[in-house]
Amino acid sequence: MTELEDLRSFVEVVESGGLNRAASRLGVSKSIVSRRITRLEADLGTRLLTRSTRGINPTEAGIDFKARCDRILAELEEARDAVAQQGRSARGRLRLSAPMALGVHHLGPVLTELARLHPALELDVSYTDRVVDLLGEGFDAAIRIGSLRDSSLVARRIAPVHAVVVASPEYLSRHGRPRTPQDLNAHECLIYTGGLVPEWRFQSGKRRISIRPQGRLRSDSGEAILQWAIAGLGIGDAPSFMVSDAIECGALEPLLLDFARPEYSIHVVRPPGSHVPGKVRVLIDTLVERFGGTPEWERSLLGSRYRQSVAQGDS
Repeated sequence: MTELEDLRSFVEVVESGGLNRAASRLGVSKSIVSRRITRLEADLGTRLLTRSTRGINPTEAGIDFKARCDRILAELEEARDAVAQQGRSARGRLRLSAPMALGVHHLGPVLTELARLHPALELDVSYTDRVVDLLGEGFDAAIRIGSLRDSSLVARRIAPVHAVVVASPEYLSRHGRPRTPQDLNAHECLIYTGGLVPEWRFQSGKRRISIRPQGRLRSDSGEAILQWAIAGLGIGDAPSFMVSDAIECGALEPLLLDFARPEYSIHVVRPPGSHVPGKVRVLIDTLVERFGGTPEWERSLLGSRYRQSVAQGDS
């Protein structure tokens, strides 16, 4: 086991480019990683790493040894996965990145259940809206929404999600209900600044409509937009998984349901390679089981469309 930990430490140092980052990934101190590298170089009788002011890089021998270590560790992981699958359990450390809002509203209970069912599985979850570098930052998988920028990653589609325009009953009673996308130009809009230039897109038949929202409240936090909308400060545009609970309890009302909105996909992405680690496979299977088909946030939206059509029929 000592030799394996030495190999893992060496691989982490090469991939991260430093002792501190490698130690952070491995969950140990910098001095432990340094001792492991020193011991490994002493056992092999050659220098594997060169240190400079610009960081740590492998020597020629280190590059060759790193490739062999990768194969050894990958085969060991596959062997452990094969045995674990016989017992239908996952083990090891799963480092996952996920969007903040999805984590707060829906992912937390799923990961809690995953941890309960797999006691040998360690979860290290980073909730961030930043697009992380899976390989460079040592993540096993990431959950992403919308278009995928890195085509080298392996992706599995999990569930659909739609954009929804929402406002509180209080706001609508004071300012009226927009009937067309163009009506939004006369309203106070809550603007999410975490993406590209804010643009709310709609479709009526074959006609596409784009609105540049205007308003005094802006944030790169989807949660801030949600809270402002519930407080009656304006009209927001948010993914269905974020607003479904507020719609169900009546804190928010979906608007402009006669106009089609963009549909996006939630994906799990992992580093390239034919082998899927058991811990990642269990994560994907659990997410597909929980959110596949028509997830609860989409059912909430469909229910709102039904209720609105009934109300319009009675009027």
